[in-house]
Amino acid sequence: MQLIKIFYDKTFLKFIIAGIINTAVGAGVMFALYNIFNCSYWISSIMNYVVGSVVSFFLNKYFTFKSNAFSLREVVYFIINIAVCFFIAYGAAKPFTMYLLSSYSVSVQENTAMFIGMVLFTGLNYLAQRFIVFKSL
Repeated sequence: MQLIKIFYDKTFLKFIIAGIINTAVGAGVMFALYNIFNCSYWISSIMNYVVGSVVSFFLNKYFTFKSNAFSLREVVYFIINIAVCFFIAYGAAKPFTMYLLSSYSVSVQENTAMFIGMVLFTGLNYLAQRFIVFKSL
């Protein structure tokens, strides 16, 4: 029961709302770049997280965790968090998806890998923001 309280507190629902907004914005950027503007998998994925992460930082700082103070520590930890989450999520998602969907087109493989990467990234990002970046709030 204590474990549930650690993950599910008053900030959890707000984090979910902020996550839906920044995921929608980032996904829109990523899938538009990849499918409409023919950017590569990596460029599209990176731009998703650059844009989505900026939205995520401000929504979580001011809406979820209600922090109005400027903290260089939060900014640095957030940047490190995003980089680590990105490389873990997308470093794992692409090879895994390429292996599972090897008989499908590259477009199907990469669109699926981007989606799986988003799911992994979102989970990792929540844990890192909740327990590392904004832990003092």
